[in-house]
Amino acid sequence: MPAEQMAADDEPRPPARPLDSIDRDILQILRADGRASIRSVAEQVHVSRANAYARINRLIEDGVIRGFSARVDQERAGQGASAYITLKIVQNSWRRVREQLQELPGAAHIALVSGDFDVLLLVHTEDNRALRELVLTKIQSIPEVLSTRTLLVFEETDLGPEP
Repeated sequence: MPAEQMAADDEPRPPARPLDSIDRDILQILRADGRASIRSVAEQVHVSRANAYARINRLIEDGVIRGFSARVDQERAGQGASAYITLKIVQNSWRRVREQLQELPGAAHIALVSGDFDVLLLVHTEDNRALRELVLTKIQSIPEVLSTRTLLVFEETDLGPEP
């Protein structure tokens, strides 16, 4: 997560504007193809290009659309080992821990959660040796991390856009 987005996450945001059916349709189209042209989006939702452009910009400005990215097959990209790592951390240390976790090579998703652990981290590494090194030398050396549990991913399915 970029530092500017992290800072924005910690600042109070204005309430979100309600989405109408056209906004939701635009989001579905962009989830399926983030490279869809404004013209294509406009045609699919039956609005003018100017209207589609304005709506997409509003969705970006409102923080509904946080960015555009590619879905990557991690294994084909040389990241053959994936794992979810659960962490128990020192109370009130979330922001410090998050800053350190986001710097880790292969960190793909970080979430503060409730339950038996505090943080859920998804990582992709070259192999199990690199995963072991990441957990044992990098994550467990963070002073606020009390314990970790590593769950290897054997297979995953990208669900893609919501229906």
